[in-house]
Amino acid sequence: MSEPQLSVRSTKARDLAHAMARRTGQPINKLVEIALERYDIELRQQSSVHPLDAVWELAADGRRTVPAGTTSAHDDLYDENGLPK
Repeated sequence: MSEPQLSVRSTKARDLAHAMARRTGQPINKLVEIALERYDIELRQQSSVHPLDAVWELAADGRRTVPAGTTSAHDDLYDENGLPK
C-alpha cells in the first residue's frame, strides 16, 4: 500500500516549494512537514493567549506615556458629595 498523498493545486505553493528544495537540499515533503509544524506551534501559542491580554497590553503601553504621579482622580470636577461643581 502506498503512502498517503497530499495534492496542492497552487502555482505559488509549487514554485515556493521547488525554490526552497533547491536552496536547502531538502525534499519537498520534508519542507512541507517543517512548515506545517512551525505554523501549528505558532497557532497554539496564539490560542493560548487570553483575548483580554491584548487589551491589558494596550493599557500598559498607554500608561507608559503618562507622566509619573498622574492620577485618574477628578476631585476638581466634583464636590464632597460626588456631585458636579
